[in-house]
Amino acid sequence: MSDSPERGRPDARAAATPERYPRRTSRVAANQPSAVDPGSPAPSPLVRLRWVLWGAVLVLGVAAGAAIFALRPSQPAAVSNGPIGTGGPDVSWAAGVKRAPGFALTDQAGRPVSLAAFRGRPVIVTFIDPLCRNLCPLEAKVLNDVVHGLPAASRPAILAVSTNVYANARANLLQDESKWQLVPQWRWAVGGSAQLASVWKHYQVQVLVTTKKIAGVTVHEIAHTEAAFIVDAAGYQRALYLYPFRAQDVEHTLRSLG
Repeated sequence: MSDSPERGRPDARAAATPERYPRRTSRVAANQPSAVDPGSPAPSPLVRLRWVLWGAVLVLGVAAGAAIFALRPSQPAAVSNGPIGTGGPDVSWAAGVKRAPGFALTDQAGRPVSLAAFRGRPVIVTFIDPLCRNLCPLEAKVLNDVVHGLPAASRPAILAVSTNVYANARANLLQDESKWQLVPQWRWAVGGSAQLASVWKHYQVQVLVTTKKIAGVTVHEIAHTEAAFIVDAAGYQRALYLYPFRAQDVEHTLRSLG
């Protein structure tokens, strides 16, 4: 992992096979603007993904943005548990139905990290912007609470896939580790633009990049789907939680995996 941000272009090829997801709105995280040298190329927004951006308010400067995504129903493949507040996940799958897409990236220490390496234990795969200062830290706190609320032997690993190719410097990841008081089970998963875009695509997570030039400096703001997938010990997706969600509900799902 390099301390300088990746500057390639995300892969904007066709999305993965569509799923039947609940049609409800969910919050979208937006980051503090990240700046790079003037004239450096910026990644274009991902298109043709199955998460639909209904609206976004992106505020330049120190203020963070907010947005709303809705999920487009398509082919039946999963079970919806209804709108937020019902105490369950937004989507659930039976055991052995949907294999979680694999990926191999790099963690905050520069070591390889992959989903396959955690086979045999449950994993929470979430999507986080290291420079986000609104919803991402709140979700991180909930996931910390999930880990603390479970017995040590059944605590899940957390793989946090970066949604900001400009924010993957080790200093940013370590700062979040300290400020967000991340649990030891948390592993960042970062990589180049094409690598990350492939993971976003396979998990149907949309990332929107807004690029503007302020006082000669190119500034990037990121809005992304705020989602956490529960993957069981056999490597199958079992639940999807869209933030905001409660730690006790995620704990209940994890305990039900056996």
